[in-house]
Amino acid sequence: MAQPVTVKLDNVPAPAARQQVAHRHRGLVRTFIARNPVGAIGFALLLFFVLLAIFGPIIVSADNPTNVQAIYAPPSREHPLGTDYMGKDVLEQVIRGGRSIMVVGVLAALLTTFIGVVLGALSAIIGGRFDTAMLVLSDIVLTVPAIILLSVLAAYVSLRSPILLALIIAATAWPTLLRAVRAQVLSLKEREYVEAARMLDLGTPRILFREVIPNMMSYILINFIFAMTAAIYAQIFLYFLGLVPLTGDNWGLIIQQAYTKGALFFKDSLLYILSPIVMICLLQLSLVMVSRSLEDIFNPRLREG
Repeated sequence: MAQPVTVKLDNVPAPAARQQVAHRHRGLVRTFIARNPVGAIGFALLLFFVLLAIFGPIIVSADNPTNVQAIYAPPSREHPLGTDYMGKDVLEQVIRGGRSIMVVGVLAALLTTFIGVVLGALSAIIGGRFDTAMLVLSDIVLTVPAIILLSVLAAYVSLRSPILLALIIAATAWPTLLRAVRAQVLSLKEREYVEAARMLDLGTPRILFREVIPNMMSYILINFIFAMTAAIYAQIFLYFLGLVPLTGDNWGLIIQQAYTKGALFFKDSLLYILSPIVMICLLQLSLVMVSRSLEDIFNPRLREG
């Protein structure tokens, strides 16, 4: 008589097992919040801005009519933050104005990080004339003031695309990261696993992308956040000087228009001026808090202190 076959279902997650995993995840979240409340606040604040950038323009109607009878009107139930120089609701502009700021900031940070990391790592690994050329090029870019270079580039290039604006910002921001990555790779290339990969003649791309850069991901991630904060300030500066097309909804554009349209001379327009400034400051604060939290996570010495 054949023996019955017993099938073990150890790998099938039972409801109790799923509850245990969920409980463990909640415990990790509570532990993170308890040990790093500043980082938790930063992540929550950054999540708020991400959701605002994604869903804000969808929730708020794009039709913000002009009302010449309500120019620089004080805050009210209908207009919680007052109105601008054309009688348009300021709150709707603030809600819609974060998307372009964050899109350009992320794109510029990605480009800056990619250029700085790849060229810096190649400069350290290849060495020789390539290394010298990269150092000279970075010295030239660093010598020219970034504000002046941004102004000149923006004056000669029509920045109607977020990608072009991100390229302009990234063109001035990569040299510092290149030098920092080069110094890191010069240290990592002396490690045994890199020496073994070079002796096996695995090729520069494999050594770079499989052996060196993965061991720098924490450093790269933190510098990506720093690059994003710098890109946000750079585009606000370009909008304030009027070097980019003054169209659409943008926090920098709100500040520029408030300054040029005389909002400073109307006492009821205070929130019109301060609202985009506060939003920019809170966004930058969230990025700084997140970067500080990431440093605590990736650096055991800071975590122990």
